[in-house]
Amino acid sequence: MSKRHALAPSAVIIVLVAIAYLLFWPVAIEPRAWNAPRDQGFVGAYAPNTALQSAERQQLANSEGPEDITLDSEGRPVFGLLNGDIVRREHDGDFSILTTTGGRPLGLEFGPDGTLWIADAYLGLMRWSRETGLELVVTEVDGRAVRYADDVDIAADGTVYFSDASSRFAADKYGTYQASLLDIMEHAGNGRLLAYVPETGLTYTVLGGLHFANGVAVSHDNNWVLVAETGSYRILRIGIGEQNNGQIEAVMENLPGFPDNINDAPDGKFWVGLVSPRSGALDALSNYPFVRKMVQRLPSFMRPQAQRYSHLIAIDSNGNVLRSLQDPSGAFAHVTGAAESEGKLFLSSLHEPAYAELEL
Repeated sequence: MSKRHALAPSAVIIVLVAIAYLLFWPVAIEPRAWNAPRDQGFVGAYAPNTALQSAERQQLANSEGPEDITLDSEGRPVFGLLNGDIVRREHDGDFSILTTTGGRPLGLEFGPDGTLWIADAYLGLMRWSRETGLELVVTEVDGRAVRYADDVDIAADGTVYFSDASSRFAADKYGTYQASLLDIMEHAGNGRLLAYVPETGLTYTVLGGLHFANGVAVSHDNNWVLVAETGSYRILRIGIGEQNNGQIEAVMENLPGFPDNINDAPDGKFWVGLVSPRSGALDALSNYPFVRKMVQRLPSFMRPQAQRYSHLIAIDSNGNVLRSLQDPSGAFAHVTGAAESEGKLFLSSLHEPAYAELEL
């Protein structure tokens, strides 16, 4: 090799250091091999449309990330924000703070007695009422800390079902978004569906081994609990009735995006937010855990991230798609779900400093 083309010793050292870094630098994840289903894209029931472009943003003043929305007895939207506030939109358009958890409230659901149940990602399962105030109810189940409480729903018998998205990547350590990226990149089945029985104080694991356990909804006949398994692009249902107790079925598989919250609607359907389209790179590397570990060593902007694409679907309890509402421009992006009341949808978002309203 001529001197003109030879690498300087310092350049060789830099290249060797870079290679060593990509191969050996410690990272938080220990990826597992799996075979991601082939992404069919936005076809069939998921054909692209612009139905969400007419959603009207309702700007928030002091924070962002109304990640889940529920409705109180008067139909007013209630949501939790990144700063820990739980906020209600009043009939006159003003916002009022119901309480502040001191953590990161995600899933919200009112019980039959008006108690607000809260899945706080940093703290655990909480409840609030104006009469009794805020209470931290569950911080561990079966001897394992709840490290990422995500979504919650209440069955007719009073049992509170909630998800612990990741038992490895604590939301208060990494932040909810970064912890979700780590867990999905690892794909090790760190999530679980949990249950709390208020009458007895009993807590137990309904189902473990989930790949980022996310949205939770009890079916309208109270025979099933639906749970979104975000990292596997699917929705499971678990039997809780007398005849089907413990039965597990995948009612939706190979979704074109990452499923987030599941919210029941008045007419028996459920709204599911697809917070982002799937990542082609993540799917391609599903069966190459060592390469995924190398990717994790790259700068964050070079790793798979959520994309700005708005997508919300309505399904029945058997997983049939009833509606698919989209906005490819992502004007109101990272839609996590929706609450429906009297022909109006209230849309939640992972990152937006607003929620949105859409007339159906």
